[in-house]
Amino acid sequence: MAKNVFTEENFAKLEEIIQRYKDTKGALMPVLNDAQKLFGCLPLEVQKKISKGLNIPMAEIYGVVTFYAQFSLEPKGEYTIGVCLGTACYVKGAQKIIDRIKQEINVEVGKTSVDGKYTLEATRCIGACGLAPVLTVNEDVYGRLVESDVPGILEKY
Repeated sequence: MAKNVFTEENFAKLEEIIQRYKDTKGALMPVLNDAQKLFGCLPLEVQKKISKGLNIPMAEIYGVVTFYAQFSLEPKGEYTIGVCLGTACYVKGAQKIIDRIKQEINVEVGKTSVDGKYTLEATRCIGACGLAPVLTVNEDVYGRLVESDVPGILEKY
């Protein structure tokens, strides 16, 4: 199981981050970025602390967090598996790839495995249409996939 990052020590560090940017125009994005690096995600508890510290309404913070794909409300796994569902990938069998990954690691799209190792995401086009269907594991890209490729890819991680 993943270790608890929501400690008093990390909330004290968050307070330092807020204080560092508090009087800076456009402070919200850098504070959110640093907070996500610190906690691995931006749950409501963290957003409330930022809201109070920067005197920005919760609705605005939540709107920013849910709008930008780089932010997450839930912890991500050590390995984020992204399966492209752009048109080319979808037509060439991306759904079968997702289904096989779900079966192999017992996780639903948009969720993290119980052991905290994998997060499975369905992504928009990643611009590798010639390699369709494509999946990424963190920064590694795998293309021209068939279902039977999935176990071997996962074994590497």
